[in-house]
Amino acid sequence: MPIKTIDATTLKRWVDSGEAVIVDVREPAEHAAENIEGATLLPLSSISSKLLPDTKGKKLVVHCRSGKRSSSACEKLLAEDPSLEIYNLEGGISSWAGAGHAVKTSGKFFLPLDRQVQLTIGLCVLIGSILTYFVSPLFVILTGFLGVGLTFAGATGYCGLAMVMARMPWNQGSGSSTSCSVK
Repeated sequence: MPIKTIDATTLKRWVDSGEAVIVDVREPAEHAAENIEGATLLPLSSISSKLLPDTKGKKLVVHCRSGKRSSSACEKLLAEDPSLEIYNLEGGISSWAGAGHAVKTSGKFFLPLDRQVQLTIGLCVLIGSILTYFVSPLFVILTGFLGVGLTFAGATGYCGLAMVMARMPWNQGSGSSTSCSVK
């Protein structure tokens, strides 16, 4: 069954009329940096239909930064409970803000999880290449390992590095300030 999607304008109308409950599946620090007022934080790494807020006759709308992680969340939730009326916000909070709707921000800079993963892999490939050239050809194993990881992430949608990075202290929202999806 295909996942239902919703655009930011329709969601705004639903929110204003009290028809929707919004769940943010990003990590705590991403939510703390910017969020849709009233959205419940339920990170993708721990999402379960048992943890969902009460919807009582309302539509459940899930969002992330761009719509990829929230699509994974919808799949996971529907697999647990096919009776859910659940929607994925097309384009995530980026499309919500782009449509001119209010986004609550902390004013602190936060590097999104997918960019953290890209930066980490890029630096490791660069360092591995330099070490291969100047120190030992055996360092090519590092770049090969990263290539296998990226191939696996692209083929399955599961990114182990993103899961690890999501648990780093700077990605936990309490007081501190995603493409590779986290499944």
